[in-house]
Amino acid sequence: MKVKNKKKKKALALEVIERLKKEYPDSDCTLDYNEAWKLLVSVRLAAQCTDARVNVVVKGLYEKFPTIEALADAEVEDIERIVKPCGLGHSKARDIRACMKMLRDDFDCRVPDDFETLLKLPGVGRKSANLIIGDVFGKPAIVTDTHCIRLTNRIGLVDNIKEPKKVEMALREIIPPEEGNQLCHRFVDHGREVCTARKKPYCDRCCLSDICKKNI
Repeated sequence: MKVKNKKKKKALALEVIERLKKEYPDSDCTLDYNEAWKLLVSVRLAAQCTDARVNVVVKGLYEKFPTIEALADAEVEDIERIVKPCGLGHSKARDIRACMKMLRDDFDCRVPDDFETLLKLPGVGRKSANLIIGDVFGKPAIVTDTHCIRLTNRIGLVDNIKEPKKVEMALREIIPPEEGNQLCHRFVDHGREVCTARKKPYCDRCCLSDICKKNI
C-alpha cells in the first residue's frame, strides 16, 4: 500500500528501532516451544489468551500428545478438554488437529517455510504465519498483533490504520526487512510495560516520548 511521507516515516522507524533495541535488547517470543510445530499449536491457542497461560496449558497437551502424529490422531474432544482454559476450546482443538493432520499427510511432519503455504494450514492467519517465518526460519516478517497496531499508530509510523494486514503492508514499506521480526517482539514488551492500552499510558518513562506523534 502507498505510504504518505514515506521518507519521514522511514527515518522515524529507524530511530524507533534503535531506541527499542537499547531498551529491550533481549526481546523474544514469549511462547515456549522447542519445535516449529509446537509454535504453530501455541500461537493458535494464544488467540484471546495470554502467552503465560498458553505456556502452562501446552505442557499437559504434550504430555498426552507428544508428536504431530499423536495430535493428528486425537479426538477433538480430548484436545478440547486440555486446551479449554485458553478459551474457544472447541474451535482451537479442531484447528490444531486439522493442522497436524495436514502437516502429517501433506508435509511429511515438517512445518513449511513458505509464507503462502503456511496460510493454507487450518487456523493459521497472517499473524501466525509471520511469527513462524520470522522466529523459526529467520526470514523477514511483521507480526501485527494488538501491541504492534496500537504502538505504530500512536508513534506515527502508520496513520490511523487498524486492520492488521494493512498495518503489516504499511510497515513493510518503511522498516528494513531484517529488523521487522525483532521490532515486533520489542513492541510487545514496550506495549506491556510502558505504552499500555490504558487511555493514559506511561509516557513519562517512555524512551520514545520525544519522537512519538502522541506527544508532539
